Amino acid sequence: MSRPMRTDAEVSVIIPTYNRSAALRLTLEHLARQRLPVERFEVIVTDDGSTDDTRAVVDEAAGSLRIKYSYQPDEGFRAGAARNAGARLATSPILAFLDTGTFVAPEYLERLLAEYAGGERLAVVGYAYGYDIDGEMPGLAEAMEGALPEDVVARFRDEPAFFDPRHRNFAAGDFDLGRLLAPWVLFWSLNCSVRAADFWRVGGFDEEFRRWGIEDLELAYRLFKDGVNFRLTRSAWAVHAPQGRDRDANMSDGKANIAHFIARHPEPPIEVIWKVMQRTEPLDLEDNYQFLLSWADKVSTVDVADEVARELPHLDAAGRTAVVGAGGRVPAGLSGAVLLDFDADLLATATADTSHLAYHAIGLRSPVADDAVENVLLTSRLAGLWSRWGADFLAEAHRIGRSVRLTEELAREVHALRRY
Repeated sequence: MSRPMRTDAEVSVIIPTYNRSAALRLTLEHLARQRLPVERFEVIVTDDGSTDDTRAVVDEAAGSLRIKYSYQPDEGFRAGAARNAGARLATSPILAFLDTGTFVAPEYLERLLAEYAGGERLAVVGYAYGYDIDGEMPGLAEAMEGALPEDVVARFRDEPAFFDPRHRNFAAGDFDLGRLLAPWVLFWSLNCSVRAADFWRVGGFDEEFRRWGIEDLELAYRLFKDGVNFRLTRSAWAVHAPQGRDRDANMSDGKANIAHFIARHPEPPIEVIWKVMQRTEPLDLEDNYQFLLSWADKVSTVDVADEVARELPHLDAAGRTAVVGAGGRVPAGLSGAVLLDFDADLLATATADTSHLAYHAIGLRSPVADDAVENVLLTSRLAGLWSRWGADFLAEAHRIGRSVRLTEELAREVHALRRY
């Protein structure tokens, strides 16, 4: 007696799209080549308001794929909402996200499912060949014309220009994301996956992101904080077809979106990513965050109450004071202050049974409003961070307060830095 065919999907592949029907057709054609039997997966195309023949392409693919289609009106860039719409239609326990124009080999879904075989809570970061943040790899578009993705990878696999732009970051942890402090910053939606239960447990994508970028990192940050482990797969890879991109426009959008990110999560790692995006890109987070945590460990026992006390006579007593780098104790003569520190445990100690307002923040970009206080006092707990972020500390202090002062101890450290 033959076994009945399974009809429940094991993985749902969700593809948001907007007016890229030709690229979508190719993406779907490569999914139709999967060695995983078609009854074991489903594809969901989520249309963000296309006006081309996207729906016809989906209907055409229905002859070879189990496919669903979701449409939302064009109200601007709403990729997060589109992915959530696809996730709501999904029936499988694993959600895989691909971008339109990412092409996969026949083994893709088999290899992806193998990553989840252990049953742990997991978010999988898929390697993405050919994705160039700065433009397009010369010759790649021509090489991909009519070629299978596995042949393209075989041809270019050893060329650095073809590497995933995160390759250096992957290599820093020996391709083990569990070794990184901030693996979530590498979770990009062009090729990634997560269990549906974990996706909905944290609320899915934040639909308030209305520009390009960052919404995938914000989801990943919530997954990370909720205890989900991150893993890189280099076997369930995708090739990102060149499409031409405006890096300056994308980075501008990303900077706007990071403002929403930090408003939702006003915490040290997001302050760091906010700062590095003003200069470069979020891939620099790991090094900067490691720098912060190393210094935080060095000053875990540093008490600045006495140095703050010595500065009180120099402050406007009629106004409110913010202390950046407050540590675990402030002098009794300071009342109703705004205290900021990168050590959450010390901050909780400093504010216990007091009227002080606490913010777990470094002082790069805090939740404190513009001109919210009269005095801003920066302490020596910031000394080891000054070489990298000193100008940023001062800029943020001047944003939130009318008068900015360094404690004598910090001023001495800053002066020593300037001599070298």
